[in-house]
Amino acid sequence: MRIITLSAVELNALLASGERANVIDVRTPVEFTEVHALQAVNIPLDRLSSAELASIGCVECGQPVYLLCRSGQRAAKAADKLIAAGFTRPVVIAGGTLAWIEAGLPVTRGTAKVISLERQVRIAAGAIVFIATLLTHFVHPGFVWIAAFVGAGFVFAGITDFCGMGLLIAKMPWNQRRG
Repeated sequence: MRIITLSAVELNALLASGERANVIDVRTPVEFTEVHALQAVNIPLDRLSSAELASIGCVECGQPVYLLCRSGQRAAKAADKLIAAGFTRPVVIAGGTLAWIEAGLPVTRGTAKVISLERQVRIAAGAIVFIATLLTHFVHPGFVWIAAFVGAGFVFAGITDFCGMGLLIAKMPWNQRRG
């Protein structure tokens, strides 16, 4: 099944016409709290399921579900997940929340700034490689394999579009909703 994409402007026009639409933001709760489209409901990618959608009223598998993330990558993964669960009309918003903001569409902004999940992955991977390099030089040459493992992980993520480190970091306490 082909995944349908829609621009942020097209989704906003649909919402402005008064049509009831299920807009799901699949970013982490902290990312969502920082800034999100007014009509969006947060269900993080790792918790996205038919049961979660039913809890907010998206019970019909033939009903469109509009998916947002930061830039579109996680929304595409969410669409695949929904198709596997029997939903026939997941719609990915091209460019995600970044495109929504760039188009000047209405958003809700929180007071705290957060580091995006993609940046957190780069920081963590860079720190691991840097520490492994220091350990290789000052402690034992065998630590080079840690850096090699991280590099192989990046190659795997690039080929498969699956980032285990990103999924792990998304579950960290600082990426969950506070209060």
